[in-house]
Formats: sequence, C-alpha cells, structure tokens
Amino acid sequence: MRTKLSVIVLGLVLALVLSACGPALSAQPRALTVSGNGTVYLTPDIAYIYIGVHTEEPAIATAVSNNNTQTTALVDALKNAGVATVDIQTSNFSVYKSYDKLTGQQTGTPYAVDNTVYVTVRDLTTLGSLLNTAVEAGANNINSITFDVADKTAAMAQARQKAMANASSLASELSQTAGVKLGEIQDISYSDNSPMQYYGMGGGGGAAVPASVPIQPGLTQITVTVSVTYTIK
Repeated sequence: MRTKLSVIVLGLVLALVLSACGPALSAQPRALTVSGNGTVYLTPDIAYIYIGVHTEEPAIATAVSNNNTQTTALVDALKNAGVATVDIQTSNFSVYKSYDKLTGQQTGTPYAVDNTVYVTVRDLTTLGSLLNTAVEAGANNINSITFDVADKTAAMAQARQKAMANASSLASELSQTAGVKLGEIQDISYSDNSPMQYYGMGGGGGAAVPASVPIQPGLTQITVTVSVTYTIK
C-alpha cells in the first residue's frame, strides 16, 4: 500500500513539473533569419607588390654574393625612384639546391638564392615605371600585385548600411509572402571581405622592357554580409 501511494505521489509531482514546463516550451518565439549583402566599389590608391632577385651558381658562396649585390642594387633603385625606406621590407631570403622541376634532377648550377622585398607603392601613377626600374636594377621575380584603398572607413560604413537595407527589404518580402508580421530584431552579425589580389609579372629581367609597364588598377570591391534575425508575429 505504501509503495502504491509513493507511485501516485511521484506521478502527481511529474505532472506538475510537466505542466509548469509546458508554457515555457511553447513560449519559444518564432523567428525569421535573413542575409543581406552590401557592395561598394572604390578606385585603388595604394598597391603592394613582391619584388625579388633569384640567382643560381655552382658555388654557394658565389650565389649568395651575387644575390646580395643584385638585391642591394634593387633596393637602392627603388629608393632613388621615390619609395620610402619604411615601405621596403624583406619578406624572404632563402638558399637551396636547385633541381629541375620536370625531372627532379639537380641542375648544372646547384645552388639557388632568393631575396624578396615587399614594397608599398603609395603613388599608383608611378607603379609602371617603378616596375621597369626594378627590372633594370636586376629584379627577376615580380608577383602578387595587390591593389587597395588606404582608408576604407567610410566605404565599409556605406557597405554595412547597404547590407542592412538589403536584409530589411528581404525580411519584409518574405514576411508578406508568408502572411506574418515582423517583430523586433533579435540578433545581428556581419562579415566583410578583403580586396582581391591581381597577379602581375612573374619572372623576367635581363631583356629590354618598355619604358613603363602598363598597369590597370581597375576597381576595388568591398562586400559586407549581414545576418539578421527577427521575431515574427
């Protein structure tokens, strides 16, 4: 009898707990989450580029010495062309044995040396002639030109505003189609991208080149994506 009574009491307690939790579970708000995009196009006003010297010699000491001489000439030429010292940064220095890429066999000049500097160009009107100057000074490895905008603060704000407007418009359209009303915003998150890279000259040096390398900066695209969650009534 005592066992039966305990079972009845336990059942009543569980029923009370479930009835108390029921309204809380059913009170979960319905929600609508949308994504909005905002894009702004800007004319680049700055560029970043890797410029380097690659040398190969049978003797490692000779390879390093020749590379040092050519790299020094390159850096001096960049400075004389108007690039500030703080805008020239060594990004790579490596010494290694040289192998043929197709056969995997060691070449006749077994030691290779690479010295690469990362250059910031703040006047894009000089970029073409600067590349020509670098080649004439001994650079034979130029790549990964990245165009950018030095100050993107206002553009980023504009892109975020466009993204929010896009998300709001989409949320209104979906709610009307579904026959519901939008409530307050519950959550907002966003992400933005970086300007795309432009891959320019790769290899070269030694041969005559035009007085000014033709460069087209084009436009820099900045895109912001927002995710907005609304309650729905």
